[in-house]
Amino acid sequence: MIENSARKSRGRFVAILLACLVFTLVAVVYPIYVIRPFRAQGARELAAALTILRFRPWITGISTLIAIASAGGYWRIQTQNWRRAMAAAAAGLTLLLTFLGRVNVYEKMFHPVDHPAFTSADQSKLDAGEKVLAVQLGREARAYPVRSISYHHIVNDVVNGVPIVATY
Repeated sequence: MIENSARKSRGRFVAILLACLVFTLVAVVYPIYVIRPFRAQGARELAAALTILRFRPWITGISTLIAIASAGGYWRIQTQNWRRAMAAAAAGLTLLLTFLGRVNVYEKMFHPVDHPAFTSADQSKLDAGEKVLAVQLGREARAYPVRSISYHHIVNDVVNGVPIVATY
């Protein structure tokens, strides 16, 4: 009877630990998947991703605390070291995901272009229908392809001696 009770307790600890790991993984990965560039987003999935981003520090923090407590409880009643190690690894992975969730990956992904390169319009390799942001100051003009700006979001440039920021 005692062994059956211990088995149920171990099962509960494992289920809680795995649920915490899944919640934390989803809270970190789903917004990155939805908000990544060059992908159309639906209104619902974008709203869900933004909601997760808003509450992610709480979701991952609480989930990690529960995972660590669950791994500790599992450790006390489990006798096999490799299973203890697996529980500790799952709690550690949850903790790692929590820290990764605090990194602004969008800031890491989208570096501003500080020194754009240009070519004349007749030598350009742009498609005929490709959209550009055009800037003309005095007699000097620049065209920034939206395709490039949509990834970098910011282009720092100097046009006719005036520093500008082109963004999309």
